[in-house]
Amino acid sequence: MNKLILETQISIDGYIADEKGDTSWMVWNWGQEWNWDKDLQAYHTNLNKSVNSILVSSQMAQEGFNAHWKQVTQDPTDKRFEFANHIVNAEKFVVSKTLTTETEIPGGWQNISILKDNLENDIESLKSKSNGNIIVYGGAKLVSSLIKSNLIDEYHFIINPVALGQGLPIFKKLTNLKMVNSAPFECGIIVNHYQKEWENGSGKI
Repeated sequence: MNKLILETQISIDGYIADEKGDTSWMVWNWGQEWNWDKDLQAYHTNLNKSVNSILVSSQMAQEGFNAHWKQVTQDPTDKRFEFANHIVNAEKFVVSKTLTTETEIPGGWQNISILKDNLENDIESLKSKSNGNIIVYGGAKLVSSLIKSNLIDEYHFIINPVALGQGLPIFKKLTNLKMVNSAPFECGIIVNHYQKEWENGSGKI
Protein backbone atom coordinates (compact mmCIF):
# COMPACT_ATOMS: atom_id res chain seq x y z
CA MET A 1 0.00 0.00 0.00
CA ASN A 2 1.33 3.42 -0.96
CA LYS A 3 1.53 6.21 1.60
CA LEU A 4 0.10 9.73 1.62
CA ILE A 5 2.77 12.10 2.95
CA LEU A 6 2.30 15.66 4.18
CA GLU A 7 5.15 18.17 4.06
CA THR A 8 4.38 21.66 5.28
CA GLN A 9 6.00 24.65 6.90
CA ILE A 10 4.39 25.43 10.24
CA SER A 11 4.77 27.84 13.15
CA ILE A 12 5.80 26.62 16.60
CA ASP A 13 2.20 27.11 17.78
CA GLY A 14 0.73 24.96 15.02
CA TYR A 15 -0.39 27.29 12.20
CA ILE A 16 0.48 26.98 8.51
CA ALA A 17 -0.63 30.54 7.65
CA ASP A 18 -2.01 33.58 9.40
CA GLU A 19 -5.76 34.19 9.53
CA LYS A 20 -5.73 35.76 6.05
CA GLY A 21 -3.72 32.91 4.55
CA ASP A 22 -0.49 34.91 4.42
CA THR A 23 2.81 33.00 4.77
CA SER A 24 5.28 35.89 4.55
CA TRP A 25 6.15 35.25 8.23
CA MET A 26 8.05 32.13 7.20
CA VAL A 27 11.68 32.81 7.98
CA TRP A 28 13.00 30.56 5.23
CA ASN A 29 11.12 31.10 2.01
CA TRP A 30 10.81 29.20 -1.29
CA GLY A 31 12.08 32.11 -3.41
CA GLN A 32 14.85 32.00 -6.01
CA GLU A 33 17.51 32.73 -3.39
CA TRP A 34 16.17 29.74 -1.39
CA ASN A 35 17.96 30.71 1.81
CA TRP A 36 17.62 27.34 3.57
CA ASP A 37 20.91 25.70 4.49
CA LYS A 38 22.19 22.96 2.18
CA ASP A 39 21.21 20.08 4.50
CA LEU A 40 17.62 21.30 4.69
CA GLN A 41 17.54 21.82 0.93
CA ALA A 42 18.69 18.22 0.48
CA TYR A 43 16.10 16.91 2.97
CA HIS A 44 13.27 18.63 1.12
CA THR A 45 14.52 17.67 -2.35
CA ASN A 46 15.02 14.01 -1.44
CA LEU A 47 11.57 13.79 0.16
CA ASN A 48 10.01 15.35 -2.93
CA LYS A 49 11.82 12.94 -5.26
CA SER A 50 10.76 9.92 -3.17
CA VAL A 51 7.13 10.27 -4.32
CA ASN A 52 5.52 9.73 -7.70
CA SER A 53 2.37 11.81 -7.26
CA ILE A 54 1.43 15.20 -5.82
CA LEU A 55 -1.88 16.27 -4.30
CA VAL A 56 -2.91 19.94 -4.15
CA SER A 57 -6.03 21.96 -3.45
CA SER A 58 -8.10 23.62 -6.16
CA GLN A 59 -7.05 27.02 -4.78
CA MET A 60 -3.36 26.20 -5.23
CA ALA A 61 -4.00 24.99 -8.79
CA GLN A 62 -5.87 28.18 -9.66
CA GLU A 63 -3.23 30.37 -8.00
CA GLY A 64 -0.54 28.97 -10.30
CA PHE A 65 1.15 25.98 -8.61
CA ASN A 66 1.90 24.34 -11.96
CA ALA A 67 2.92 27.54 -13.70
CA HIS A 68 5.27 28.54 -10.88
CA TRP A 69 7.30 25.35 -10.92
CA LYS A 70 7.33 25.24 -14.72
CA GLN A 71 8.91 28.68 -14.66
CA VAL A 72 11.60 27.52 -12.22
CA THR A 73 12.61 24.70 -14.58
CA GLN A 74 13.47 27.26 -17.27
CA ASP A 75 16.67 28.07 -15.37
CA PRO A 76 18.91 25.04 -14.65
CA THR A 77 21.07 27.22 -12.37
CA ASP A 78 18.14 27.90 -10.01
CA LYS A 79 18.76 26.20 -6.65
CA ARG A 80 15.21 24.82 -6.78
CA PHE A 81 15.62 23.27 -10.24
CA GLU A 82 15.99 19.64 -9.14
CA PHE A 83 12.78 19.38 -7.13
CA ALA A 84 10.90 21.77 -9.45
CA ASN A 85 11.69 19.49 -12.38
CA HIS A 86 10.31 16.53 -10.42
CA ILE A 87 7.13 18.45 -9.57
CA VAL A 88 6.53 19.36 -13.23
CA ASN A 89 6.99 15.78 -14.43
CA ALA A 90 5.17 14.05 -11.57
CA GLU A 91 1.52 13.05 -11.81
CA LYS A 92 -0.58 15.65 -9.99
CA PHE A 93 -4.08 15.49 -8.55
CA VAL A 94 -6.31 18.47 -7.78
CA VAL A 95 -9.18 18.03 -5.32
CA SER A 96 -12.22 19.93 -6.58
CA LYS A 97 -15.92 19.39 -7.16
CA THR A 98 -16.21 22.38 -9.50
CA LEU A 99 -13.09 22.49 -11.69
CA THR A 100 -12.94 20.68 -15.02
CA THR A 101 -10.06 20.30 -17.45
CA GLU A 102 -11.85 22.92 -19.56
CA THR A 103 -11.21 25.49 -16.80
CA GLU A 104 -8.20 27.66 -17.55
CA ILE A 105 -5.50 27.49 -14.87
CA PRO A 106 -1.99 29.00 -14.93
CA GLY A 107 0.42 26.52 -16.47
CA GLY A 108 -2.32 24.36 -17.98
CA TRP A 109 -3.36 20.81 -17.12
CA GLN A 110 -0.14 18.98 -17.99
CA ASN A 111 0.12 15.80 -15.86
CA ILE A 112 -2.88 16.91 -13.75
CA SER A 113 -6.06 14.98 -12.99
CA ILE A 114 -9.08 16.03 -10.92
CA LEU A 115 -10.43 14.17 -7.89
CA LYS A 116 -14.06 15.20 -7.54
CA ASP A 117 -15.87 12.23 -6.05
CA ASN A 118 -15.58 10.93 -2.48
CA LEU A 119 -12.24 12.15 -1.10
CA GLU A 120 -11.67 9.14 1.14
CA ASN A 121 -12.44 6.66 -1.64
CA ASP A 122 -10.31 8.57 -4.14
CA ILE A 123 -7.27 8.66 -1.84
CA GLU A 124 -7.60 5.02 -0.82
CA SER A 125 -7.83 4.12 -4.51
CA LEU A 126 -4.62 6.04 -5.25
CA LYS A 127 -2.88 4.34 -2.34
CA SER A 128 -3.84 0.90 -3.60
CA LYS A 129 -2.34 1.43 -7.05
CA SER A 130 1.26 0.58 -7.94
CA ASN A 131 2.30 4.12 -8.83
CA GLY A 132 4.20 4.99 -5.64
CA ASN A 133 3.73 7.33 -2.71
CA ILE A 134 1.82 10.62 -2.84
CA ILE A 135 2.76 13.94 -1.23
CA VAL A 136 0.29 16.68 -0.33
CA TYR A 137 1.35 20.32 -0.17
CA GLY A 138 -1.94 21.96 0.85
CA GLY A 139 -3.87 24.10 1.44
CA ALA A 140 -5.18 24.25 5.00
CA LYS A 141 -8.76 23.16 4.25
CA LEU A 142 -7.68 20.15 2.18
CA VAL A 143 -5.02 19.06 4.67
CA SER A 144 -7.47 19.39 7.58
CA SER A 145 -9.94 17.17 5.72
CA LEU A 146 -7.27 14.55 5.07
CA ILE A 147 -6.20 14.56 8.72
CA LYS A 148 -9.80 14.37 9.94
CA SER A 149 -10.37 11.32 7.71
CA ASN A 150 -7.12 9.71 8.96
CA LEU A 151 -5.75 9.51 5.42
CA ILE A 152 -2.26 10.95 5.98
CA ASP A 153 0.34 8.31 6.81
CA GLU A 154 3.45 10.46 7.34
CA TYR A 155 3.94 14.05 8.49
CA HIS A 156 7.04 16.16 7.81
CA PHE A 157 6.70 19.46 9.69
CA ILE A 158 9.21 22.18 8.77
CA ILE A 159 8.95 24.15 12.00
CA ASN A 160 9.77 27.87 11.80
CA PRO A 161 10.92 29.58 15.02
CA VAL A 162 7.87 31.85 14.86
CA ALA A 163 4.72 31.98 17.01
CA LEU A 164 1.70 33.53 15.28
CA GLY A 165 -0.74 33.53 18.20
CA GLN A 166 -3.59 32.81 15.79
CA GLY A 167 -3.94 31.62 12.22
CA LEU A 168 -4.97 28.64 10.08
CA PRO A 169 -4.55 25.33 11.91
CA ILE A 170 -4.60 21.91 10.25
CA PHE A 171 -5.49 19.88 13.36
CA LYS A 172 -9.10 20.27 14.47
CA LYS A 173 -9.29 17.29 16.84
CA LEU A 174 -7.11 15.07 19.03
CA THR A 175 -4.66 13.28 16.74
CA ASN A 176 -2.13 10.76 18.02
CA LEU A 177 1.13 10.54 16.08
CA LYS A 178 4.27 8.47 16.44
CA MET A 179 7.60 10.32 16.36
CA VAL A 180 10.04 8.93 13.79
CA ASN A 181 12.75 11.58 13.85
CA SER A 182 13.46 15.16 14.87
CA ALA A 183 16.26 16.97 13.05
CA PRO A 184 17.54 20.48 13.83
CA PHE A 185 19.18 22.42 11.01
CA GLU A 186 21.85 25.10 11.20
CA CYS A 187 19.49 27.74 9.77
CA GLY A 188 17.17 27.45 12.80
CA ILE A 189 14.53 25.15 11.31
CA ILE A 190 13.56 21.90 13.01
CA VAL A 191 11.97 19.13 10.93
CA ASN A 192 9.78 16.71 12.88
CA HIS A 193 8.86 13.50 11.09
CA TYR A 194 5.85 11.58 12.40
CA GLN A 195 3.77 8.59 11.39
CA LYS A 196 0.13 8.15 12.21
CA GLU A 197 -0.62 5.55 14.85
CA TRP A 198 -2.13 2.62 13.02
CA GLU A 199 -5.13 0.86 14.47
CA ASN A 200 -6.45 -2.67 14.24
CA GLY A 201 -9.21 -4.57 15.95
CA SER A 202 -7.27 -4.77 19.22
CA GLY A 203 -6.31 -1.08 19.37
CA LYS A 204 -3.24 0.93 18.41
CA ILE A 205 -0.13 -0.94 17.34
